[in-house]
Amino acid sequence: MKKKLSPTLTFNINNFETICDKLAKKDIDLRKIIHSYGYPPFWDRVASFETLVYIILEQQVSLSSARAAFLKLKEKLTDITPESLLQLSDDEMRACYFSRQKTIYARDLAGAILSKKLDLDSFLNLENEEIRTALTQVKGIGNWTVDVYLMMVMHRTNLFPLGDVALIRSIKENKELQPGITKEEIAEIANSWQPYQTIAAYLLWHAYLCKRKTAL
Repeated sequence: MKKKLSPTLTFNINNFETICDKLAKKDIDLRKIIHSYGYPPFWDRVASFETLVYIILEQQVSLSSARAAFLKLKEKLTDITPESLLQLSDDEMRACYFSRQKTIYARDLAGAILSKKLDLDSFLNLENEEIRTALTQVKGIGNWTVDVYLMMVMHRTNLFPLGDVALIRSIKENKELQPGITKEEIAEIANSWQPYQTIAAYLLWHAYLCKRKTAL
C-alpha cells in the first residue's frame, strides 16, 4: 500500500510576522529589510481558475502589463471561469491583451479543469511535488507558475523560485553578491532559510518593490 504523504508546512496571517522575525534573527540582511521597509504584505490569492490565469499573465512581463490584461479580462467577463473564457474568440482574447501563446495556455487550463483532468480542490492535502506534477501537465505552466501558486495560494513555506528575475535581483542587491554568481550558489544561500524559504522570498520581493515604489 502506498504511504500517504503528510501535507507540507504552511504559514498564515497569524504566524507570518513571527516567521519573518525568526529569519531576521538568523540573517542580518533580511533583518535590514524589515528595518528599512517594515514587514512584507501577506500576499494571498484565492485557489481558483481565475488566479491561475492571472499568474499565467504574469509570466515574463511586468506586473503592470499583467494587471492591465487581467483587469481587461475581468471587465469583459466579470466572472472569469473556464466556461466563460472558452466562449471568447481569438479577437476578444487579443483585445484583452492576451498574446497568442497565453491564449492557448489559458484555454488549455480551462479545458483541463472542465474535463476534470485538473482538480484544484484536491491540492489541499497534496505534497508540493504532487501539485507540481499535476499543474505542469497543462500547456504553458512551468515551475515558476507552480512556485507562485504554491507560495501565494497554498502558502507552502519552503519555495524559492530561482527563475524569478525580481527575486534574483533582490537577493543580489540585498546581499551585495557578485554579478556573476550562479543560480546554484544562490540556491545554497536560500537553503540556509529552510524551512521558510517562501517567507524569505516575500521579504526580498518586498524590498525589491519598495525600492522601486512598485506594488504587487
